[in-house]
Amino acid sequence: MANQDCIFCKIVAGEIPSDKVFQDEWVTAFRDINPLAPTHILIIPNNHLTSTNDLTPYHAAMAGRMLTVVPELAAKEGIVESGYRLIMNTGPDGNQVVMHMHLHLLGGHRMKHAMG
Repeated sequence: MANQDCIFCKIVAGEIPSDKVFQDEWVTAFRDINPLAPTHILIIPNNHLTSTNDLTPYHAAMAGRMLTVVPELAAKEGIVESGYRLIMNTGPDGNQVVMHMHLHLLGGHRMKHAMG
């Protein structure tokens, strides 16, 4: 179900232009408009979930698809061998800016920030 005020829901619906790189029945992936790396793709569920706090066992297939699409996208971007980073922020203190759950796929150069 979409949230009418959510920018990411509007991207999924095609109401707002984006540089989509993948879409299926579960997830949509598109390039971040303010990239932090040569490859910076956002992977989002097609149905609105505010954050990982909304996940239940019912969402297992969708959450799994968010992860299983990553190698496909990384291969298309040419970063499978060199590596990439996945980041998912939750809530304001977790640095989540858009309140629609999303996974960042970043790659294309060595990340300078130590995050583990």
